[in-house]
Amino acid sequence: MNLTEILKPGAIKVIASASSKKRLLHDIGDLAESVYGYDSGAVIEALMERESLGPTGVGHGVALPHARLAAVKDMSAAFILLEKPVNFDSVDRQPVDIVMALFAPEEAGVEHLKALALVSRTLRNADLCKKLRANHDPATLYALLTSDQNTQAA
Repeated sequence: MNLTEILKPGAIKVIASASSKKRLLHDIGDLAESVYGYDSGAVIEALMERESLGPTGVGHGVALPHARLAAVKDMSAAFILLEKPVNFDSVDRQPVDIVMALFAPEEAGVEHLKALALVSRTLRNADLCKKLRANHDPATLYALLTSDQNTQAA
């Protein structure tokens, strides 16, 4: 699995700022609806439910919100770069500016875990994150995220 299989070029957005974690989750829902046709309300609800189990802010300014949804047939993702970081209740208490949301079919098991591992590995690369933060063009962000050296599965 690699990011080109789950992330569409149109599912990348740069947002000047989000007033809160909840507002950011709404932005993710809106992006998922416009790109993948998912119901925005269902996406937001599922993401908020997942966040209630424990925050998905993994540290170093990165968050990986994810949810399983009935409408999802194949793994998909959305990427948001925030120009102004937002508090995401991350494990290191640092605000988040890089967000990769994953959407999985309700019955997804191993596939969902593989996608989470792939995204986690990709965004653990400090050099990549530095490049992402330095670029605000969605096409460039997509190219950085999907370049072969960053997205090879283990």
